[in-house]
Amino acid sequence: MNSAERVRGYERRLQMEREGFLGGLAWRSVGPEIQGGRVVAITAPARDPEKLYVAYATGGLWRSEDRGISWTPLFEDQSSFGIGAVAVSSDGKTLWVGSGEANSQRTSYQGTGVFKSADEGKTWQNVGLVDTNHIGRIKLDPRNESVAYVAAIGHLYTHNDMRGIFKTADGGKTWQQILKLGPTTGAIDVEIDPGRPDTVYAAAWERERRAWDFRDMGRGSGVFRSTDAGKTWQKVSDGLPQGALGRIGLATTPSKSGVVYAFVDNFNPNPDELFEDEYIRPGTLTVRRFLKLDEELFLKLDTNLLDRFFRQYMPQDFTVANAIEGVKSGSLKMADLYEKIAQRNPNPLRLGYVEHEIYRSDDFGRTWKRSHEYRFGNHGGYYWGKIRVSPHNPNDVMTTGVPLLRSRNGGKTWAREAPQAHVDFHDVWYDPRNPKRILVGNDGGLYETGDDGEHWRHLNNVSVGQFTTIAVDMKTPYNIYGGLQDNGTMKGPSNYNPGRSPLHQWQAIGGGDGSWVALDPRNGGDVVYIASQFGAHSAIDQASGQRWSTRPPNPRGEDPNRFNWVSPFIVSPHHPDVVYVGSQRVWRSLDMGKKWTAISGDITRNKPNGDVPFSTLKVLDESPFKFGLLYAGCDDGRVMMTPDMGETWVDVSTPEPEKWVSRVIASKWDANTVYVTQSGYRDDDYRPYVWKSTDRGKTWTSIAGDLPHEFVNVIREDPVDKRLLYVGTGMGVFVSFDGGNHWEPLFTGLPRCAVHDIVIHPRDLDLVAGTHGRSVYVVKIKPLHELTDEVREEPLHLFAASDVRRDPNLEMRRRTPYAEPEDPRLTATGWVWTQTAGKATVRVVDGDKKVVIETQLDLRKGLQQYEIDLKLRSSSAPTEDPRKRKPKTLEEALSDAFSQTRPEYLKIGSYSMEFELSGVKSTTTLKLAAPEPGQGFGRGGDADG
Repeated sequence: MNSAERVRGYERRLQMEREGFLGGLAWRSVGPEIQGGRVVAITAPARDPEKLYVAYATGGLWRSEDRGISWTPLFEDQSSFGIGAVAVSSDGKTLWVGSGEANSQRTSYQGTGVFKSADEGKTWQNVGLVDTNHIGRIKLDPRNESVAYVAAIGHLYTHNDMRGIFKTADGGKTWQQILKLGPTTGAIDVEIDPGRPDTVYAAAWERERRAWDFRDMGRGSGVFRSTDAGKTWQKVSDGLPQGALGRIGLATTPSKSGVVYAFVDNFNPNPDELFEDEYIRPGTLTVRRFLKLDEELFLKLDTNLLDRFFRQYMPQDFTVANAIEGVKSGSLKMADLYEKIAQRNPNPLRLGYVEHEIYRSDDFGRTWKRSHEYRFGNHGGYYWGKIRVSPHNPNDVMTTGVPLLRSRNGGKTWAREAPQAHVDFHDVWYDPRNPKRILVGNDGGLYETGDDGEHWRHLNNVSVGQFTTIAVDMKTPYNIYGGLQDNGTMKGPSNYNPGRSPLHQWQAIGGGDGSWVALDPRNGGDVVYIASQFGAHSAIDQASGQRWSTRPPNPRGEDPNRFNWVSPFIVSPHHPDVVYVGSQRVWRSLDMGKKWTAISGDITRNKPNGDVPFSTLKVLDESPFKFGLLYAGCDDGRVMMTPDMGETWVDVSTPEPEKWVSRVIASKWDANTVYVTQSGYRDDDYRPYVWKSTDRGKTWTSIAGDLPHEFVNVIREDPVDKRLLYVGTGMGVFVSFDGGNHWEPLFTGLPRCAVHDIVIHPRDLDLVAGTHGRSVYVVKIKPLHELTDEVREEPLHLFAASDVRRDPNLEMRRRTPYAEPEDPRLTATGWVWTQTAGKATVRVVDGDKKVVIETQLDLRKGLQQYEIDLKLRSSSAPTEDPRKRKPKTLEEALSDAFSQTRPEYLKIGSYSMEFELSGVKSTTTLKLAAPEPGQGFGRGGDADG
């Protein structure tokens, strides 16, 4: 699907936000920040390197002007939240963003082209290349920064022609595709020689991803060179490897014109592998050692040694005796034995790849040499693969991978840099003015050194976590649990306040790529089930500290378990000792995951796999009405149901039987109702897929309604109001009041990024959203329960105000000017509904029908929260010098000499509160009460609810 459809979907979303009636419900961020998130680009203006820009894969673009103490988000309201590249003009005024992450990962979200800001990120304009989807780099011509080159990779999961190198000469008004490479080959990098800007280098990358396979190399990959600013190109071959190549990174440096480096992911066979160190003890027969034998040496081998080798590598019907007899007689040669190995499994005979190499050119890319003598090894290709050179020294170079590697001698030798930092590095930035200041970004966020790498500081103070699943416990305040991409499983309090709460209130309780999380409801949720990638499930008893594995074993005599990257794990609603986990089978445990029984065979479509596990279970759910009524959703699109604890399984797939199943939910309101969401992300299909069945999956009805073109990741029922349904999409959260015919966006305060999971806290009635890029957000949904169909018909409706707990001694509160320069606050809060926007008059009336407070509020259309100041009079300075006051009576002596200077507030009691808008009135009761026993106040008073 062309990304223009997604842009139209985004425009539809904006229209829904403008016309919607829930803009008054505001989300709040609850972190975490401490873990960081996947950084993809770091840059700063050449003339002002203190103005730092950092882009996260799905966490937006941020700016800091105080060395990372504070950050400002800049890219919040665009049609794409995924970012692949950032460029900034030398004066810092013009910013360019290439949308769509370049790392080709399983959650590298598609972009919608190139965005440009001419006012340092205040406003943005989409300047084209919408269907490029993923952009690797943007480079500006240093002579004229209206000239820009864009390396576009193109669609990740489907073929398209909008890929290669694009150029604009007029600041993005028009574009020209100056290097076209094919429907599966795009450009991952582009560089300009700083001394000769007409010399441009491009890195082509042939890659093709599917849900079941990732081919991240091909003969279309390579380095191209232009000496006429992109008018003509030549593929470079002198010294660079050809053939099967993967991702390539390029780097030039202003410290020496003509020097260019290339990081090459080389997939060609490595002929030297036979002679490399295997790190195997002597006396062991390996395939490599076997390949070095001739017939004479073969016959000298010990038969026990041969027997072990044959059991591992030879066909079962070919024995050691057969081989010895054949070699002795001359009827078998060593080549025949190699063929026997290949008959069973050819992989052991295949030479490994050359893997990753660094090449350098000192003549403007005409000729190249590998910079290092020794084999570089597997450092990191498709997900990393960048190289950067210091602007101060052409021999100081770094390359990104699982570790960060640095060479100080032009690539001859390498050492690990920043070993104490998180792994999986994605970018490096050298300060152009300070050679000792360097910043690096990885899956754990941003790091800075000011002493050339001796020490590193983690700048982990932005909420950019990529959550996959979340859960909540029943503690007070309740805790939120979630799995994060490459940052394990974390737990944090629901009252966390980013920028104010201590960072360590969110803590890691599991490692790896955090995936499914579930809680045992007993004792408020002491036992938590966590997981990391591909089925690494375990459990933690937080009260005792005990941990145990909850990963089911591979069954004997059958195919081993095949787990999804995020494999499902659920706790039965009928008894918390009963838990389920999904591979290609459904497994059940009756003892909290210690022992397992398979209650199904392979219930997926069992499609062929490439190098990515596929035809796996993605989601599970059990009906709260019947034990053993289970639903399973697969990544290959199949939905299966068992009504009898796994005795029989029925295919209940939706009318889209090939689409990735993102969620299956058994209704808590009806035993026969089930919901399914599906995602077209892995087909570049942005359409929403939401289904409902009222007969256990026999028939399905689409309830996608008027949802815009956004991937749908999750659906939930409201625990209190059966009218309400919620979905989490590729750009936010929607709620439906009518079963999915119409959806309302819940958007205020929530960044437009992917929401991978939502849960509802049953006690606090908070909707908790786990975003894949901006950590966790929470919004109150109790007002939605009161927003009945009848209320929505009213032009103005004032809901019951929250009771106010008022400190009786509020006026007498001692305060100091430096600590509390303003009067204590006392406010009333509540919710109001209006069909039209306007300025409302608010009146608070006492029991004598006297208006004690009258004020005005600007109301927006729809449901919103209000806050009314209950202060009647502000404090003031004394009108006379208290030292001159001479009391004449005992009453005067004991009086409050400062009574006229103190603030005055509404007294404890019951009042009537009235809102009037356009001649329509609505009234409710406002109560101010004394505090509960033992309740104190930080400042003034609090409102319940």
